[in-house]
Amino acid sequence: MSKHPLQFLELPRRDPDKEVAEVRIKHFDEIYGSYDGAEAAAQAGRCISCGVPYCEWKCPVHNYIPNWLELIEEGRLFEAAELSHQTNSLPEICGRVCPQDRLCEGACTLNNGVGAVSIGNIERYISDEAFKQGWRPDMSNIIDSGKHVAIIGAGPAGLATADVLARNGIRSVVFDAYPEIGGLLTFGIPPFKLDKKVVKTRREILEGMGVEFVLNTNIGTDKSFDSIYQEFDAVFVGTGTYDPVNGGFDGQDLLGVHEALPYLIGNVNKELNIDSSQDPFIDLAEKNVVVLGGGDTGMDCNRTAIRQGAKSVSCVYRRDEENMPGSRREVANSYEEGVKFLFNKQPVEIIGKDQVTGVRVIDTRLGEPDKSGRRVPELIKGTEEVLPADAVIIAFGYLPKTPQWLQVNNVDLKSNGCIQVEADKNLPFQTSNAKIFAGGDAVRGSDLVVTAVFEGREAAKSIATFLNV
Repeated sequence: MSKHPLQFLELPRRDPDKEVAEVRIKHFDEIYGSYDGAEAAAQAGRCISCGVPYCEWKCPVHNYIPNWLELIEEGRLFEAAELSHQTNSLPEICGRVCPQDRLCEGACTLNNGVGAVSIGNIERYISDEAFKQGWRPDMSNIIDSGKHVAIIGAGPAGLATADVLARNGIRSVVFDAYPEIGGLLTFGIPPFKLDKKVVKTRREILEGMGVEFVLNTNIGTDKSFDSIYQEFDAVFVGTGTYDPVNGGFDGQDLLGVHEALPYLIGNVNKELNIDSSQDPFIDLAEKNVVVLGGGDTGMDCNRTAIRQGAKSVSCVYRRDEENMPGSRREVANSYEEGVKFLFNKQPVEIIGKDQVTGVRVIDTRLGEPDKSGRRVPELIKGTEEVLPADAVIIAFGYLPKTPQWLQVNNVDLKSNGCIQVEADKNLPFQTSNAKIFAGGDAVRGSDLVVTAVFEGREAAKSIATFLNV
């Protein structure tokens, strides 16, 4: 418990400094600074250790937040790092990319005008600083079970699975088509949100725990799934979501129209000096760019185009600002960096002869909620207009692109292509093929990094039970 019960009143919330927009739009480096030890301790001391830790329950991995805040206030960094890793395999990444305003900090008791505890920044500080000072997971008491598991996909779900398996004495080999680990952590999330050195450090830590990575390897072409199935005691599938949601309107095949992920991946490839014919660099300098979609991927596209030197960037979303799915923090950053938002506008056509010249939109109003509880946009007749555009980025979301080798191995799928898992039985995240487990976006559709981490961890526990470890 805090040594100063009223510290949350005496000391206001203070986040690390953020680089001003005029400077940060000229580079792709992270825009937020970090706490030092004294600042982290002081901010952690604002926690009032409320009897019911709403922050902990709102967190998808149920981090022991009040406990590691107390450890940081007391200067016990390594103990805080150990405790943080008991529930989260990627805390230094979640501290950067989680929408804390909607999760832990949004549920903080102090989030009522006083100012929520800066949980995300402290989480990031714990791992970053502990790694710098030499902390590593203690594997000295782990006994090798002799079991081996194949993990297909080196994204957050796969990495979390590998982490928990290693802590249970189960060796894993992680296969991925990309040349670096991380999946969309590396290739989808721009560097200004997540420095790729952070992911490389995590790779070093996992390799130190005995995890092996086999990269630049497509399962089904470079290596057959049958060989993996025969060689390993169990398989985890965390292949993510890469099949774009189609807008269903004309003009999407015009020159200058781009899907969000290839655009973002191509930009990261350039930043990492990776030569890729599959995802080449798309330069939007001096272009009038229109981004369609209001989620975090749309915000990433907005801010990437700004940094590339786009003449203008407009973001079109069919609902109002309050109902945007994107992180409030990322929306605010987009505003600061010069993005223009056009709310309650539904794209109906991308126009142009060969090259895109504009986007036809129509105004909307929000009607009654659908089955998901979200209010449905209704079109307002007679309100059509054309937004001029030299380039259009479609960011409507992504669905799993189910590999053929899953279907021929008796793995059941949902109607939307997601992998069906038995989450309500004794072995959560086991598929209809008892030897194959799955988690993350491939199971639930596009979602948060932290939910993928949770599902990977839970799947690993089920795999350990399945293998009698």
